[in-house]
Amino acid sequence: MTQTLSTRLWSEGIGTAFLLIGVVGSGIMAEALSGGNTGVALLANAIATGAMLYMLITTLGPVSGAHFNPVVTLAFTIRGEHAVKDAAPYMIAQVIGGILGVFISHLMFDLDVLQISTTARTGTGQWIAEIVATFGLLFTIFGGLKHRPDTVPTLVALYITGAYWFTASTSFANPAVTIARSLTDTFAGIAPEHVPMFIAAQIIGALLMVFIGAKLFKN
Repeated sequence: MTQTLSTRLWSEGIGTAFLLIGVVGSGIMAEALSGGNTGVALLANAIATGAMLYMLITTLGPVSGAHFNPVVTLAFTIRGEHAVKDAAPYMIAQVIGGILGVFISHLMFDLDVLQISTTARTGTGQWIAEIVATFGLLFTIFGGLKHRPDTVPTLVALYITGAYWFTASTSFANPAVTIARSLTDTFAGIAPEHVPMFIAAQIIGALLMVFIGAKLFKN
């Protein structure tokens, strides 16, 4: 059954909100409980994010496709698998949902709702990491859909959990997530002035995978 655009937008907005609750909320909890051990905090953050992704893709995939990510929407649109007229509404819902997820996380932990991150995340290594992280995410999605569609929730969850550790940027790989995380001065934050280059790198990674994916994973 094809869902209405309104239903799909609610799915994308709520899903992205929960994704940011997973990222930011677990980051706050991990930092509070890790006793200053950044490695332990990052591990907890990664596991919680992967678990949230598995749940969200499994439950909302049949509703909206479970993009929760503007570059995923962009990639599917370029591939002709998502309506052009629905691309912008999806992206707007994702960004709004992500921001609301950050605000909800702050409320849960009795923090100021409105914050601006002061965490510096910049430099060539970080930008290359975001290209790699986003390329790998789309590689995982396209490859999974081509060969084992039923495993996509697991594949994406495992990829992001691992990418937290093997990328220098801790794998944002998502413009909506990047924008939202600029509004939290907690473990998961990114300074607003560093957001544009992260998003540019993510778009580059996505476009590279669209081109290469057309050759590797032909329909």
